[in-house]
Amino acid sequence: MGWRHDRRAAALAALAVAHAGPAPCKYSAALRRALGVRDRLPDPGAVALTFDDGPHPRGTPATLEILEAASVRAVFFLVGEQVDRYPTLAAEIAAAGHAIGVHGHRHRNLLRLAPGQVRMDLLRAEFAIAWAADVAPDLYRPPYGVLTTAALVQARRRGWMPLLWTRWGRDWRADATPATIAAEATASLIGGEVILLHDADHYSAPGSWARTAAALPRILERVHATGLRFARPQAGSRTWNSAPAPAAAGASVTSPPTAFASRRASGSPRPAPPWPFSAPARTPGSKT
Repeated sequence: MGWRHDRRAAALAALAVAHAGPAPCKYSAALRRALGVRDRLPDPGAVALTFDDGPHPRGTPATLEILEAASVRAVFFLVGEQVDRYPTLAAEIAAAGHAIGVHGHRHRNLLRLAPGQVRMDLLRAEFAIAWAADVAPDLYRPPYGVLTTAALVQARRRGWMPLLWTRWGRDWRADATPATIAAEATASLIGGEVILLHDADHYSAPGSWARTAAALPRILERVHATGLRFARPQAGSRTWNSAPAPAAAGASVTSPPTAFASRRASGSPRPAPPWPFSAPARTPGSKT
């Protein structure tokens, strides 16, 4: 009986290794290249601005207002459970011309989930975003930047490009200030970098969104001072256009017309429909 136990233990260990295989790609350029995971732009003259963990009832509107005034477009990686709570904000992000990516339905480390749970989490997030914002996301960023094989397989099936980041403002910490956030996000900035910020405090220090919003004008000004451009993500595609950095952080611009304007004018988004997918069976000891 001992050899059977050993074989079973070896098989389980092999499955665990396979499940976690892509996780180190956040730290390994070679592994990112092998898996087709990106963390930077191909344009050496532009940088990308991205926001995680929203939408948030106060942080997202504040962020949108600053970006609109500066004529800068970003990618918002949304959490499905927050989209369910604030569907109008998800629609407003899309209506303003920003791209929307999938950040999962719940903000959890995917290494703690079984492959079936990972797949269901991503399907639920995609469904919530599509219903609220009328967009089909094609960018994906896992919570904490931790990919698993199941997440990568699902991203490939759905046509999502995994996009990590090259620098962050460390704005989720309780000791972060607008000055430290701006410094972390822009120090020695070079073309092609992807900046990670958070427009929400659902999963970070309370009130952190306000410090990020206060830092954002400084970040925009510093990028402009370097002569770099902000990449303009094309909603619904994986292409980027390089837009000039704002001439002034307070410059007023007009929103481009979008396919979502008529829906915004008509009132609230549609009520959420019944969830069309069945949840996978829980395995003993698994977390929801």
